[in-house]
Amino acid sequence: MTPKRVRKAVFPVGGLGTRFLPATKAIPKEMLPIVDRPLIQYAVEEAIEAGIEQMIFVTGRGKAAIEDHFDIAFELETTMSGRGKSLDILGRTRLRPGAVAYVRQQEPMGLGHAVWCARDVVGDEPFAVLLADDFMVGRPGCLKQMIDAYEQVGGNLICAEVVPDEQTHRYGIITPGTHSGALTQVKGLVEKPAPAPRPPTFR
Repeated sequence: MTPKRVRKAVFPVGGLGTRFLPATKAIPKEMLPIVDRPLIQYAVEEAIEAGIEQMIFVTGRGKAAIEDHFDIAFELETTMSGRGKSLDILGRTRLRPGAVAYVRQQEPMGLGHAVWCARDVVGDEPFAVLLADDFMVGRPGCLKQMIDAYEQVGGNLICAEVVPDEQTHRYGIITPGTHSGALTQVKGLVEKPAPAPRPPTFR
């Protein structure tokens, strides 16, 4: 049976951003700029490239800048138009009506709870989850590769990266199984395990 097409993506953006302090004291971490765009813009563009039709942002207190970023800036656009400036540069920040939804995570209770908060908007269909503070660049984007794989094999997929042994306590660590091209079976997952002890050195 061919799996249903992935049309929706959840962006858990309600966290406090403590890893990025003090830069995130007054600005959401997802709005930190990389060259000419905030982090969240890269994630949304990756989702659009992958064919996602509806973006679901799970926000929290102090995240209004994200909603404003993807809204029409009437005063700005009116001023730019009046001065004869092109609005093309703002085109990628506009999400068409119906293509965006905002859900409030009232308490910072973690990633799983944030995804759970989007359950009524997601409904009973497959969806993607994008973590906008993990910046990855590639062509095609990671999500496009994952959706292509999902359409071939179905099931649940995650994108993983190799991290140094001394940083395992900061990530969810998988136990890999069999390999097939770029796909690797996940036999187990441990959230933020303690670093493996280093073998003793003898002199």
